[in-house]
Amino acid sequence: MGKLRDKTHIVLFILVAAFVGLIVFEWGMNFTGPKQSRGGDVGAVNGEPIPAAEYEQLYNMVSTSFRQRNPGVEVTSRIDAGLREQAWNMVVDQTLINQLLKKYAVQVSDQEVLEAVNSEVNPPGIIRQNFTDPKTGQIDRELLEKARQDPQAKEFWLKAQEMVRRELMINKLLMDLKSMAIVTDPEVTELVQRQYTTFSGSFIPFPYDFAGPASNFPVKDEEITAWYEAHKGQFQQEPTRSAEFVFFPLTPSAQDSLRAKKEIDGLVSEFASAPDEAEFVKIQSDIPDAVNVTRTRADFSLEGGKKIFDSPKLAPGQIVGPVADQGYYRLLKIKSVSTGEPMASASHILIRVNPADKASVESGQALARKILDELKNGASFAQLAAKYSQDPGNAQRGGFLGWFTKERMVPEFTQAVFSGKPGQVVGPVLTRFGLHIIKIDGFDNRQIVCSEVVRQLKPSSLTSESIKRKAMVFRDDAESKGFAETAKLQKLDVVQTGDFTRQTLVSKLGMDEDVASFAFSSKDGAISQVIKNDNGFVVMKLLTKNDTGYRLLDDELKEMIKAELVREKQGTALKAKLAELSKSSGGSLDAIVQSNPGLRKITSGIISWRDGNIDGYGSDRRLVEAMAGMELNKLSAPVQTSNGFALVKLDGRQLPYGLDLEVEKKRILPQLMKIKQEQLFNEYFEAARRTAKIEDNR
Repeated sequence: MGKLRDKTHIVLFILVAAFVGLIVFEWGMNFTGPKQSRGGDVGAVNGEPIPAAEYEQLYNMVSTSFRQRNPGVEVTSRIDAGLREQAWNMVVDQTLINQLLKKYAVQVSDQEVLEAVNSEVNPPGIIRQNFTDPKTGQIDRELLEKARQDPQAKEFWLKAQEMVRRELMINKLLMDLKSMAIVTDPEVTELVQRQYTTFSGSFIPFPYDFAGPASNFPVKDEEITAWYEAHKGQFQQEPTRSAEFVFFPLTPSAQDSLRAKKEIDGLVSEFASAPDEAEFVKIQSDIPDAVNVTRTRADFSLEGGKKIFDSPKLAPGQIVGPVADQGYYRLLKIKSVSTGEPMASASHILIRVNPADKASVESGQALARKILDELKNGASFAQLAAKYSQDPGNAQRGGFLGWFTKERMVPEFTQAVFSGKPGQVVGPVLTRFGLHIIKIDGFDNRQIVCSEVVRQLKPSSLTSESIKRKAMVFRDDAESKGFAETAKLQKLDVVQTGDFTRQTLVSKLGMDEDVASFAFSSKDGAISQVIKNDNGFVVMKLLTKNDTGYRLLDDELKEMIKAELVREKQGTALKAKLAELSKSSGGSLDAIVQSNPGLRKITSGIISWRDGNIDGYGSDRRLVEAMAGMELNKLSAPVQTSNGFALVKLDGRQLPYGLDLEVEKKRILPQLMKIKQEQLFNEYFEAARRTAKIEDNR
């Protein structure tokens, strides 16, 4: 059972980019060293306060960068919360770096600063940023010297000197910590062997239930509690809350839709005759850069695509629309219609199986036959997808996958679809995701170049006020009559959030500061005021609070632990059973299979240590790792696999013909050293952040 705690620290690559890049370079001439507190503090790291001004400066930088990289994108409260969280993590990490610089007494002399500025090999960022000749990619030394001698540039050089000093200090810290990394000859040898070695041999996989069904291995409540306490470190987490809420979506009314339709209807003739098409789109469209864009059916909903691509007006110079599609009214001016990459539209029902496990595949095939029989008897594919499909992304949409090209799907799926006919049901098709029953909806290879005038369907202020009033009525009734009871009376859906932290995305709500503020400042059972969200209004009831620092032993976790304990008990019994089988068979895999007809012996001539792939069987890294240390031509002790245990007999271990092990070791040594250095620093900084006392008072 892996850790359930989200990691929010910044690892090595991001750390270097954020500090050496963003702070040293992008701040440019605004860098003035440590800030004085203006307007109070937003938090502290190990007792060192973080001034609000410093946090806001970083937030402004991150926000500006986002807007520059995403022109035209509306910065919603959800996006803004993410940007603020990014700025917070950066300012925390910056403070930690400052503390590490002090801890290790990292110093840089004036002479080192001067030598860095004059360096031809690796000049500091501020020098590269301002004095690189774009034609040669080299530092323009003549321009640099003129700037250094310019009296008006004195303030620039004072600030630049501090920026260079800081960059050098950070580099020294990185190098000091990286110098602790050591690579031994056995490590390099094993890495080369792992990359190139293949095995050959045979094995019998035994699933856990070969030891007996789960019901034979009962688990007591006290065992679950003891396991939880012994492994409590796996369940560390930030303080959490759980709640339930009713969401009132901010959807346009019929009147809003008619208003938008009327507006765009009035633009048809003007769009057709517009002398400056780009300017017309820029002024009239909610997507102002949709000029001479290439579109395929994949860019529209299923119905929207039909209306556009089946329109008799789909020809150069014609106007198609307006078409209602995905919350917009679209008006398209066609420039060209051509043949593009073949596309298909399909729906599927996914049955998840382990392709490497024969029993799992057979069980899935039995269910697939049942589904196919229901389809033959007239059942709706969409209804069966909602009932059986284990693809949560589209099961409730009838399994609809939309339009896709050949490259977008795995080869087996692509082959089945593109060799079929519209309306045909094919399958079951086995891929690494499981078994698929596929309904082919259609094919198309057309693409259009067009300009678009788009009007988003937006609720009017009257519509918004009406929805808000509905939320307020619900809130008042919930206070007096009960939350669940009121929702039931008003036929409203109640959504359970599950446990969430301040930074967790909440279902339907995303990351919302107002929601987090209510949840982390209220008592159990409290009902919020009406909270405005980007997409509607929310009324929330707080259910539970957990400030222990660990996930609570709830029913869901108990079931997870119980399943783990059952597997442990089955595993212990299975190992003992396999030891007896090995002894009674005289070490013969064939003898074991003959006495147990339900088993199968797998023989493979290519078993790859690098990726754990077994030719003719599938991937099982755990099993292949165990093979690496086995003695040849001898039946192994029971070894754990991804789904049980196995008995193995290896008969070969080989490197590619002509491979020079020593040459490969010399080639790979620098790469391994770099990886170990980065891993060391990553782990060090992760530990520093994990053990730091971080106070967030935003």
